[in-house]
Amino acid sequence: MSNQVIVLTENEMSKVFQFYAASKITRNAPGVIFAAKIADTSITAYKSGKVLFQGAGADREAARFGSLATITATKAKSSSSKGDVLPANFASLSVLGSDETGTGDFFGPITVAACFVSSDQIELVRELGVKDSKQLTDAHMQQIAGDLKRVVTYAVLTLDNDKYNEIQSQGWSQGKIKAVLHNQALERVLQQMAPNTPEYILIDQFAERKVYYNHLKNESTIIRDKVLFSTKAENLHVSVATASILARVAFLEAMDQLSVKAGVTLPKGAGPKVDQIACQIIRKKGEAFLKTLTKVHFANTQKALKLVYKK
Repeated sequence: MSNQVIVLTENEMSKVFQFYAASKITRNAPGVIFAAKIADTSITAYKSGKVLFQGAGADREAARFGSLATITATKAKSSSSKGDVLPANFASLSVLGSDETGTGDFFGPITVAACFVSSDQIELVRELGVKDSKQLTDAHMQQIAGDLKRVVTYAVLTLDNDKYNEIQSQGWSQGKIKAVLHNQALERVLQQMAPNTPEYILIDQFAERKVYYNHLKNESTIIRDKVLFSTKAENLHVSVATASILARVAFLEAMDQLSVKAGVTLPKGAGPKVDQIACQIIRKKGEAFLKTLTKVHFANTQKALKLVYKK
């Protein structure tokens, strides 16, 4: 399916409405102000001034208004990414993406999300506010997560601290933990999509392909078909950016719950402030309680204990 996006002024947009008035349809989706359907093309206009043309006639229809607009081709940003070579039109394809968060935080779980965004949902997802989650505030991600969940097919997995500490003590590396969670999240989305399948699957790369699949060698189901790996994958397709947002929001929700449990707002990351809060928790509730909130093998555990017993 071909996709074209044009950006119009308010006056120019009215000309699109007039041109397709006889083919107008109802499309109840966030941000949509007009939609039409002709024989080979769907036309969707958004509050932001963007008009999305989808279908075999997308190039032809967009060209009708080309003199009025900036035509923006959807291209993957790959100059600073490392990993598999992606198709030239990858950013406009139907892709299942996955990402994780919480791996560098002493407090809180690891959360992994997988998300399928079809080609005809890409512009809508962008309208809902999706971009690289590193460019978004936590508050904004929490604000848009609900709308995203109503639009896309997704799965979110949360590995709590007790389970994390248990399997880590059995010799599981963080790489293996992440690989298993990504694989499980992707499997759940594929099950929801069946019998349909994505054109590609993109994993935000944290290990080389061979290492990733070695981590999964004992899993009963291993997702291999059409899988690509790339660093900075949130810049390459909105499915990974959406997955990153949903994983982050799940992490934030878990941190809020743990903060209530601890009786103190738990800081993110693994810096000196984390050591100080961990020290306070040990003094009030004991080391065993601290373990239920943290990734015990992090150096922060010993740093906090030193602060506790510091004379």
